[in-house]
Amino acid sequence: MNPILRNTLLAASLLNTLPLYADNAAPTPLQITEVWTRPTGPGVGTGAGFLRIRNPGPHDERLLGAVSERAATVELHQLVEHDGVVGMRPLADGLVIPAGGEVRLAPSGTHLMLIDLRAPLLPGERVPLRLRFEHAGELPVALHVEAAA
Repeated sequence: MNPILRNTLLAASLLNTLPLYADNAAPTPLQITEVWTRPTGPGVGTGAGFLRIRNPGPHDERLLGAVSERAATVELHQLVEHDGVVGMRPLADGLVIPAGGEVRLAPSGTHLMLIDLRAPLLPGERVPLRLRFEHAGELPVALHVEAAA
């Protein structure tokens, strides 16, 4: 092979690897556990998803949202109290999972809101969900449908 052509091909293959290391940060090795939701009755159009995300990596990560084939929309919500009235607000900017830390999405707090359910969530069922992260991309999980403790 011509040395100039060989060097050109080698340089091109090395350039293709640069985006992988451009920010000197590999995707964080997130640990997602305690993934569950409550059962819903017939005609109930919403459900809530709960889970724990641990980020043992050296860089902050951000949960941007989620999608599920079982709901038209999945939003990240936070319960807030204002003048004695409790309500929910979407977290439009997502939720930061700090490096070396964790967050819990739990009842009476931050949670995933499954909107316009296509069918009731039945006890014992597993509901597919794809979590969207800023750096890690989409990660599949399954919400275990179980009664609250």
